[in-house]
Amino acid sequence: MANRHTNKLIHETSPYLLQHAHNPVNWYPWGEEALQLAKAEDKVILVSIGYAACHWCHVMERESFEDAATAEIMNKYFINIKIDREERPDIDHIYMDAVQAIAGNGGWPLNVFLTPHTKPFYGGTYFPPVRAYNRSSWKEVLHGVAQAWRERRTEIEAQADNLTEHIAAAGNFGKAIAGSDTAALTPADCHTIFDNLMQSADTSWGGFGTAPKFPQTFSINWLLQYHHFTGNDKALSQALLSIDKMLQGGIYDQAGGGFARYSTDNEWLAPHFEKMLYDNALLLITICDAFAVTRNSYYQKAVEKTIDFMRWEMTAPGGGFYAALDADSEGVEGKFYVWSRAEVNEVLGADAAVFCEFFDVTDTGNWEGVNILRTLIKADEFCRSRQLDTATFEAEMEHCLDKLMELRAKRIRPQTDDKILLGWNALAISALCRAAGVFGNRQYAVMAEENFAFLWKNFRVNETGVAMHHTYKEGFAKYPAFLDDYAYLVQACLHLQELTSNQDYLVKARDLTDFVIENFSDADGGYFMFTGASQTDVLVRKKEVHDGATPSGNSIMVQNLAYLGIVFDKPEWRQRAVSNTNGLLPAVIKHPNSFAVWASFVLGQVVGINEVVVAGGEYAIQRDTLLQHYLPAMILQCAGAETPEMPLLQGKFGQPGTLIYLCRNYSCQSPVSGTAAMVHMAKAAQNLIMGTQ
Repeated sequence: MANRHTNKLIHETSPYLLQHAHNPVNWYPWGEEALQLAKAEDKVILVSIGYAACHWCHVMERESFEDAATAEIMNKYFINIKIDREERPDIDHIYMDAVQAIAGNGGWPLNVFLTPHTKPFYGGTYFPPVRAYNRSSWKEVLHGVAQAWRERRTEIEAQADNLTEHIAAAGNFGKAIAGSDTAALTPADCHTIFDNLMQSADTSWGGFGTAPKFPQTFSINWLLQYHHFTGNDKALSQALLSIDKMLQGGIYDQAGGGFARYSTDNEWLAPHFEKMLYDNALLLITICDAFAVTRNSYYQKAVEKTIDFMRWEMTAPGGGFYAALDADSEGVEGKFYVWSRAEVNEVLGADAAVFCEFFDVTDTGNWEGVNILRTLIKADEFCRSRQLDTATFEAEMEHCLDKLMELRAKRIRPQTDDKILLGWNALAISALCRAAGVFGNRQYAVMAEENFAFLWKNFRVNETGVAMHHTYKEGFAKYPAFLDDYAYLVQACLHLQELTSNQDYLVKARDLTDFVIENFSDADGGYFMFTGASQTDVLVRKKEVHDGATPSGNSIMVQNLAYLGIVFDKPEWRQRAVSNTNGLLPAVIKHPNSFAVWASFVLGQVVGINEVVVAGGEYAIQRDTLLQHYLPAMILQCAGAETPEMPLLQGKFGQPGTLIYLCRNYSCQSPVSGTAAMVHMAKAAQNLIMGTQ
């Protein structure tokens, strides 16, 4: 049956926008056509922001945006603009700040009303079709805003001006401390960060804070690093508890691998079922580090299963990783992923009883009448209590899961958000590099290099420069890349160089960093703006410093500047990294959960960066062995001969054989010939500074 309605979104590539292309609402994409029309008709702009995997976005669409009577009101009084927050995070950040200032909270769908000159004055998140949840109905909101615009326009415009000034002022959070150095960073700062981080730690179920619970991988990473440098057992215990409880919970897809975005409860049982590329990339890095610390095969299996999920369910035919998988299928959240006891019994037969006991499957269900697979105890503990052989039991459970996956494959799948985002793909490259190094898996290395080649080919604005686009789909890239895109891409280059010893990745990283400095620096030349200087279609240019669901572009650029400052002997880059960190140091120490990547930089600067060089014909063998170890706060360069523009590689090729050098500030200890000695030396040099030698 032909669609009764088609609006301006029909020409977009975003799956989220295309979902709304046949709403009776006269939706426009963000752009000159809609913005000029608002001015010409002197109408309020309604901006509605969401993303394809957003459950409540789908709910509001079904309840309101597909309703003809509601659409009639929207079309009469407003210019309606739909935005995919993943395509335009810059616009989302601005208007999310506005709604949080207005309503005290935020989320998606984000619905915000603007003057014809794009200044916000009112908004909220989800609004029901009838008054409920102590919320006005969407129709009431629409009529109320339209009436207020007619009757109190001068007051509203003044309110919009004040709110815009507030949003712009929010970027004035502090300034880089010029002339500061690492002397301002002390071991005491790191110990205080640990104490503050643990104040919010859930020591029963892992993670931090209460529901809804997000993975907070950066805080877990910090605890692993702190344990490495201090031997603090509480740090290691909380880090591993957090990882273990997630891996046992429903936030981890026990059957198919991969992680959902967050848990709605403290026990990690019930997620919102959307699977985002960035979450899986960041969790892979954390779990790889846990394996490197513990050598526990439990973590290796989770990494392998998650990468398999990314390979089979999130990889585009021509290259690159898709953005996300939806939470809903057939209009029901989680339907694709949950099970009834009857289904399990039918599929597994005689194996069903022990499977259900292990995976918490019951007749009444463990969530809304159905079952989310989870394990309340680990397999070895389960087997000990029942005198079962663990290896045999685990193989049987995997066989059972394979059978369930065969049935699941016949279900209607959640929609795939098949746009490819530069920054999230760069995070995936870093994750694949870590997995390739820790496990010595050549296939993961190939995946990482092929993905980078895809990005470099398809996202560059032109073939000779390093300016990038943000998003790509079906042969078409668009929107200028944002700070986070560049920061993560530079970081991916650094990880690729360490994995492959291909110095060309360092050159690319340096050139990209030069571009970021030129186009994203704030007026003081310290921190970086989220949007580039040439971007003109945003109300204000914002500065983002908090590490949230993804790391702040500013915190990653601090790490990149420090790393490249050593590799290319650019002391001004190293100085800028430290100055930016010192400018935020009080906030980092007091609120480490919100600044955990910054906190990792602080920790690395306090213990000192180990500059490790492997020089000689068999460098690849020694390199691959080193990468299997957990060695944070390290720069690794390996080569068979000197490279003129790489200072760390100079003067290290005069002796026979392959030697490993440990250097700090270009001052090197006597070289060793084996990785075991190097690992001991590297840890000893850093632990001595923390007072734990």
